[in-house]
Amino acid sequence: MKQQGKFRLGLIINPLAGLGGSVALKGSDGVAEEAFARGAEAKAPQRAAQALSALLPFADEVELFTAAGELGERVATELGFRSHVLYRGTTLVTTSADTIAAVKAFAAEALDLLLFVGGDGTARDVYSVVDEQQVVLGVPAGVKIHSGVYAITPHAAGKVLELLMKGELVSLMEADVMDIDEVAFRAGTVKARRFGEMRVPAEPRYIQAVKMGGREVDELVLADIAAEVIDQMEDELFIMGSGSTVAAIMEDLCLPNSLLGVDLVQDKQLIASDLTAKQLLEASKDQPTKLVITLIGGQGHILGRGNQQLSPALIRQIGKDNIIIVATKTKLKALEGRPLIVDSGDPELDAELCGYYRIVTGYRDYVMYRVANPDLAE
Repeated sequence: MKQQGKFRLGLIINPLAGLGGSVALKGSDGVAEEAFARGAEAKAPQRAAQALSALLPFADEVELFTAAGELGERVATELGFRSHVLYRGTTLVTTSADTIAAVKAFAAEALDLLLFVGGDGTARDVYSVVDEQQVVLGVPAGVKIHSGVYAITPHAAGKVLELLMKGELVSLMEADVMDIDEVAFRAGTVKARRFGEMRVPAEPRYIQAVKMGGREVDELVLADIAAEVIDQMEDELFIMGSGSTVAAIMEDLCLPNSLLGVDLVQDKQLIASDLTAKQLLEASKDQPTKLVITLIGGQGHILGRGNQQLSPALIRQIGKDNIIIVATKTKLKALEGRPLIVDSGDPELDAELCGYYRIVTGYRDYVMYRVANPDLAE
């Protein structure tokens, strides 16, 4: 049996980040040699260690992917983490090309979080090649930090990691990748430019509309969730699971819904209602399919309670990456940190499905939450 899903963390350190700051070079881009000549010392590894130290109590629950040597491996090893080295640089002095190559090397690993250590230039390098769905978090180590993808301090980055490992609600948001023209900056002119956005975790801020409860507010939250899922509906077949949260999506599509059953939607049109396990398996064979499910309030089950039509064979056929979980933050918070549960009837599949998921909690609003069956051995 596979081990229960661990938190899959990617680590990239720009060891030259911040070099120019202490020696009055107002940046680090292209000035490493001069910075070392002036007596600069690399601080990025130390700042990486400050953030990663928060994960030491959870070391057995983390699977770490990194790049060789100063790009991440050394710091991870010194802290006692075992890591998978996926990239090795070819030059003694690291460059932005190493960051870019490392991010590309991580692309196939389905990381729960990509942690990178550097400054705005590093953030730009990561942004240039990272998948737009990848959750990232920057540990500040540069001279200039204008980008919103960084924690305010290395310790703050560690606190976010700790929240994730404890199963607390961690919202996701889009944050700006910014950088300035260092040549102009050294001449006394600040020219900041926005390059795009990356998805980052943020400490939960439960807005009053969600915390207040009440029918009218709940309807607004469900409408936001529905709008986000509907925006994702393209050519794939969508299997719509049971439950009131999924029913809200069907209502916004103006489609009839089997509240306690499972329906099929394609091109935002209902093509079949209240299907059996066998019918679902046949209907989704050999075509891209996504599954939309929610959790049972108070229990946290997402599979095996009220949706047995979603058979192990169907889940394997669809694939873990094509499961969309929807829930209000109120419902998630009521679990008080307990993980979501899968009970498909196939223990091996249950173990494979464990791990961190991006839960749709509103329009362009997500939280990271863990699926982890307590009965499965680590």
